[in-house]
Amino acid sequence: MLEQKLKEVIRDVPDFPQPGIIFKDITPILKDAHLCTEIVEAFAEQVKDLKIDVVAGIESRGFLFGLMLANKLNIPFVPIRKQGKLPAKTISESYKLEYGQATIEIHDDAFAEGTHVLIHDDLLATGGTVVAASKLIEKLGGKVAGFSFVINLEFLKGEGRLHRFSENVISLVKY
Repeated sequence: MLEQKLKEVIRDVPDFPQPGIIFKDITPILKDAHLCTEIVEAFAEQVKDLKIDVVAGIESRGFLFGLMLANKLNIPFVPIRKQGKLPAKTISESYKLEYGQATIEIHDDAFAEGTHVLIHDDLLATGGTVVAASKLIEKLGGKVAGFSFVINLEFLKGEGRLHRFSENVISLVKY
């Protein structure tokens, strides 16, 4: 079972990025090309019945499997980045963090109005970043077709914040 394989590989890093946090590190997965392929295949299988025109990955770990999934589905990949990182004209969305505020951006010509977008990130925690990404998609006239995550930290209840954008929430590992 893929979930069990991933749980055996994902590394817990205590007190990162601050004391009291146990960080779920996916970088050990990247050492195993076969496991990476299994992950992309699992995502592709789970989204096969959704109408998806574009995969949007959230910086930076959302780029890893998001780009691979877009390639597998033979559709474009769109990066959603931290403020000031994209070179052309952008739109932005700010959101609150436990320790402050952050802003993410997308190119204002990333996709056409009416595009169905799958938002991908490595991990769903409280959902703040993903909600902001969803708002960016809607500002550009897109429709959130669903969400995909390698990890869902269910105890933080982030998934509940996403249902107003789409009921399609996929995660390969749940803690």
